[in-house]
Amino acid sequence: METPKSSLGRYGLIVLMAGQLLPLIDFSIVNVALDTIAHALHATETQLELLVAVYGVSFAVCLALGGRLGDNLGRRRIFTIGVAAFGLASLLCGLADSIRVLLAARVLQGMSAALLMPQVLATIHVCLSGPRHTRALALYGGIGGLAFVIGQVLGGLLVSADIWGLGWRSVFLINLPVCGVVLASIRHHIPDTRREHVTRIDWAGTLVLAALILSILLPLSLGPAQHWSWPWISALTAALPLLALLWHMELRQARRGIHPLLPPTVMRLHSVRFGLVIALLFFTCWSGFIFVLARTVQAGAGMSPLQSGNAFVAMGITYFLGALVAPRSIARLGPIGSLLLGCAIQMPALLALIGTLDWVWPHLTILNLMPATAVLTFGQAFIVASFYRIGMADVPASEAGAGSAVLTTVQQTALGLGAPVLGAVFVHFLPLSYLQGARAALVAELFIMCLLVASALLYRLHLRPKVLPQRCPA
Repeated sequence: METPKSSLGRYGLIVLMAGQLLPLIDFSIVNVALDTIAHALHATETQLELLVAVYGVSFAVCLALGGRLGDNLGRRRIFTIGVAAFGLASLLCGLADSIRVLLAARVLQGMSAALLMPQVLATIHVCLSGPRHTRALALYGGIGGLAFVIGQVLGGLLVSADIWGLGWRSVFLINLPVCGVVLASIRHHIPDTRREHVTRIDWAGTLVLAALILSILLPLSLGPAQHWSWPWISALTAALPLLALLWHMELRQARRGIHPLLPPTVMRLHSVRFGLVIALLFFTCWSGFIFVLARTVQAGAGMSPLQSGNAFVAMGITYFLGALVAPRSIARLGPIGSLLLGCAIQMPALLALIGTLDWVWPHLTILNLMPATAVLTFGQAFIVASFYRIGMADVPASEAGAGSAVLTTVQQTALGLGAPVLGAVFVHFLPLSYLQGARAALVAELFIMCLLVASALLYRLHLRPKVLPQRCPA
């Protein structure tokens, strides 16, 4: 059972969205600072890869646990703890005097993000209904994607500005004032919701889930740099047995009347399953695209960090505009129709971007990149807004935290997979040229998006018998 619906006002929603921005921006903001970090802390290439990987891994590993803690102890309380811990971890990152200290602080950042993120979506799901719920989910999805663009732009600006001589440290210290404002606003504007009956934490499931995510993310992140030596191949092949073990354990927990970390009742919902398909396919493409484009414009076309960041400004604007329009699209076309509309906008823009690169290379500028990339991110906003609407559609309020944690875990795992997956294609063709590497990665993304369209059409066919209007009796 869930506590009765509480009021979540406009300012409370803004506070939640500000909290959501913090961990998502830190996924991309560090990319622009890697070169200066390498020089300042004498980091190796492998350590720089770990700097990106450990944040995503610790984030994804602890998400489901964060959702369950919010259900049990109160979502406002866990959100508060998460924001405070994230601020502390950001301070430790900014003060780090060695790469090992920075890596440890990044792990703490990821764990803190996993505490606060599930509370945002769960609080929206529990406290809002009707059109306000639809608009809030669209805003949640819009800000989620926009955060990646903001991270690139803000990172380039901060590193280039070198405020007070802080250099790369400013990309972490910028979190502190945001955390302070959010913490000061939580108590008076965020309602406290929780389950009426406390459920036991599924520690065994948490450990197996952690091992599963680690067996996928770490080999894909570090395997290519280590020439796919046998430990990385062994770790990757362990993923399927671990997945089977996790499902068996969760079924056994449910039969014993113990609330599992990933409830089978939630995982059996068709809407949740399709939401996981969207997360795996689309968000892998999204983070991989950001990585490939950033590498192409900087290392390939010779743009500075500031110019590279500015190349994402138009993308951020059109993405946010798309996020504002998406609720109307969902109201008219339904979530599946809106998802397909987003794909219909994004995929031709991908082709246009490939054509643009062929046409202007190597003389890339912000202006000649803008048309294709701006249209592309406008379409992506419809996909992201539909993802949350579809994934949470049938989740009962009593499982809101677990449901949001399941979706967000796979989403964050996919975001972590993006750079290794599309990056592997990019690097494979890099000996030919940066142009060939970028083109190959974009073609791979186009193929993955075709799989998403096919999956959406099959899902709509599955739903059709349930939504056809019944004939009136003669």
